[in-house]
Amino acid sequence: MPIPISDRPPLLRVSELAKRFGEIVVADGVSFELARGECLGVIGPNGAGKSSLLNLIVGLLTADGGSIMLDDKEITGLPPHQRARMGLGRAFQIPQPFPHLSVYENALVAASYGAGLYGEAASNWTMEVLQRTGLDAKADKLAGALPLIDRKRLEFAKALASKPKLILLDEIAAGLTEPEVERLVAIIKSVKADHAMIWIEHIPHALRAVSDRILVLDFGRKVLEGPPAEVMDSAVVREIYMGLKADGVA
Repeated sequence: MPIPISDRPPLLRVSELAKRFGEIVVADGVSFELARGECLGVIGPNGAGKSSLLNLIVGLLTADGGSIMLDDKEITGLPPHQRARMGLGRAFQIPQPFPHLSVYENALVAASYGAGLYGEAASNWTMEVLQRTGLDAKADKLAGALPLIDRKRLEFAKALASKPKLILLDEIAAGLTEPEVERLVAIIKSVKADHAMIWIEHIPHALRAVSDRILVLDFGRKVLEGPPAEVMDSAVVREIYMGLKADGVA
């Protein structure tokens, strides 16, 4: 019987994370924990610090203060490639494939340099990832010729091929049609049990379908965290997004 998420030890611990650019604060004492098999949805208005949070976790930004622990190991000062080898995978909002390489070759790069696999092991894992993400029939296609939905799936496949413990998703469903969002959500749900995930997204029903908790950021601060339905229906979220006070008056 699976261990309930609430009883699992934290895979990721973010404590009092801080970052500013002059007068602009993108992380103001942000703290949270995440267990393996748990998905944390992150929402907030534009400029709230959502993408900056992911960039701090993967090492594309250097924190001014606070700490990041992955599997009880301090990673706060490590460069991105070391964090990737320790189990961090990232999928960007705008897909970033190698356009002149095939779908298979793109995923193979992640399996080789992210997961550290070589030869037959790398090839077998790459094909398994393409099957799990529905791209196996397009393995020989050039990545640059793919439609948006397949480039999004390839972006996720590359993150998955690196064998991450934690997958960070930055608005990966942005720009997709409703049926395409549903297909992507199904893929993400199918691999969720084996990973921790942090997913930034502006499509509420997608987050509701996958997330176990939702964290709300505003001006770099964590203002709310809790179950998806409770957070999405809260007065705090209505005020942040629509300027509505608890009594409904702007």
